[in-house]
Amino acid sequence: MVSKEYRKDPEAVSRLSRQQYHVTQENGTEPPFRNPYWDSKEPGIYVDVVSGEPLFASVDKYDSGTGWPSFTAPIDAGNVVQIADTSHGMVRTEVRSAHGDSHLGHLFDDGPRDRGGMRYCMNSAALRFVPLADLEREGYGEYRRLFEGDAAS
Repeated sequence: MVSKEYRKDPEAVSRLSRQQYHVTQENGTEPPFRNPYWDSKEPGIYVDVVSGEPLFASVDKYDSGTGWPSFTAPIDAGNVVQIADTSHGMVRTEVRSAHGDSHLGHLFDDGPRDRGGMRYCMNSAALRFVPLADLEREGYGEYRRLFEGDAAS
C-alpha cells in the first residue's frame, strides 16, 4: 500500500468553485436536492475535494430523503473529525476531514438502525467522487476491497 500524506493543499483550495469554497472553508451548506451526489448510486468512493483523503464509499451510502448524500459510516474513522456545533440555535455534530480540515457536513443519530443508526449527512461540494473503475488509476486501489462481492464490481 502506497502511503499518502493528506493535507490542506493551498493550490487545491485556490481551484475550488465558489460553492466548494463556501462549504469547505466557511462551514457552509449547499441546497438540498440541488447537488450532484445526493441521489448518485454509482459505485466508488468519495474523497475530500481539498486533500484527497478517502472519506466515504458508495457501499455505505443510502437515500435519507434529506437531499444530501448520506452515509452510515466513513471508510476510515481516522479521516473524519467530529466537533460539537452549537451554531444556528441547534446542537449538532459537525464532521470535518481530519487532514484537510474541510467542513463536510453533520452527523446525526437517525440513520438506518440495522446499519449502526448513524447518518453522515455530507455536502456534495466537499466531496470528489472516484468511480470504482478509476480507483487504481487515481491511487485508491486499496479501497477496491470494499466492493468485493458487490454486484456492481
